[in-house]
Amino acid sequence: MTELSTARSSLVRDAPAPPVRIVLIGLGAFSRSHLAWYTQHAADASSWGIAAYSGRSRALADKLDRQDGLYTLTERDAQGDRFEVVSSIVRAHPGDDLGALIDDISSPAVSIVTLTITEVGYRLDPDDAPDLSDPLVARDVCLLGDVANGIVAFDAARPQTTLVRVLLGLEARRRRESGPIALVSLDNLPDNGGRLERGMLALAASLSPELVDWISDSVSFPSSSVDRITPQIAEDELRELIVTTGDEAPVVAEPFSDWVVSGAFPGGRPQWETAGARFVDDLEPWEARKLWMLNGAHTLLACLGLLRGHRTVAESIGDPVCRAAVESLWNEDAACLPACLGLDEYRQALVDRFANARIEHRLEQIAADSFMKLRLRVVPVTEVLLRRGELPRAGAAAIAAWIVAARRGLLPPEATAPSAHSGAALSSLLTRLSDVVGASAPFADEVESIRVSYEEV
Repeated sequence: MTELSTARSSLVRDAPAPPVRIVLIGLGAFSRSHLAWYTQHAADASSWGIAAYSGRSRALADKLDRQDGLYTLTERDAQGDRFEVVSSIVRAHPGDDLGALIDDISSPAVSIVTLTITEVGYRLDPDDAPDLSDPLVARDVCLLGDVANGIVAFDAARPQTTLVRVLLGLEARRRRESGPIALVSLDNLPDNGGRLERGMLALAASLSPELVDWISDSVSFPSSSVDRITPQIAEDELRELIVTTGDEAPVVAEPFSDWVVSGAFPGGRPQWETAGARFVDDLEPWEARKLWMLNGAHTLLACLGLLRGHRTVAESIGDPVCRAAVESLWNEDAACLPACLGLDEYRQALVDRFANARIEHRLEQIAADSFMKLRLRVVPVTEVLLRRGELPRAGAAAIAAWIVAARRGLLPPEATAPSAHSGAALSSLLTRLSDVVGASAPFADEVESIRVSYEEV
């Protein structure tokens, strides 16, 4: 690692930048602690540069642009901080720089597009089709129809949603005959590559059958499971890091990092395995282990921890009540996962990671979009156990904690947050989470019983 002294006042690239061959969409802290870090540590890093695009804000892109894409990654544990300058990002753009994005995706030199846009950023319905109840999606689908019918020129289209912006890049790539490309989701979604593929094909059908055929033939959608706790930096901490590193856009992460990938890269890829990534034929069990055990426990801790007056994951896992709830959740997860995944070791590693008080992972941050997170991280295990005739009490506890925390206004506002106490309202709520869950009267009784106990906290 490159150690930085407190005397360093700025970041300056002192070697030629690698050529841009990867497009990163979702220029947040996580993509920089994960994808960019793995790319820098690959044995062939000098051949793989990244053009990165932010979300709605251009502030981060402007900061990185002033630093030639360089930033400092601080690995933080009980022993202290270790600083490393990451140089794999060559260019940074605001997310609405559509012209540059289309040029990059359609460039023959680019062979990979990655997306780190959070679960809700895909704007897909439960069948992985464009969610037409979303006004922005409905607008962009109409826009694709207007482009297809010649009402709006291709170059004049200005979509608002990420997947449609990527789609226009793919259409430009098809027209330029720039060759095959891989689209890689790095978000916490089960079968994230499959969901991305289905969503893109559905959107492409609104533009042209030729694009549908070309995507089917020339675009791969590898699935991946990514794992590295990367909290949002508090303002006072950010000021300290800026002084220490001379970096306007620092990132803080835990030392632990894991990446499991499954799928083809027809245009080539970095040698990420030399940086520790694993390439497997069957991603599903690895994906489930991470999604259920790490992310599921995070969602439970966010709701129950806030109820019990905690601010961070470290505070919550140190609370015997929260710790017992998490252990019970992991017991249910383990009953639905293959033993060959090293579950005991992974559980112990999670406890150690959660207890790292120097990683201030705030519960309010984790609690965002908790309804969708419950559906993806807790409900799948609950469904398996219910189908086996078992009563998943830990799953019920996670849902009950969410209900009470939401009713008390402890969670970020959500359209699906529960607002009533009646049995009918609970049944309807559980059905929105899952038909299987909603159909189980014993499970509803368990949720209600735990909810009542949490109301007394």
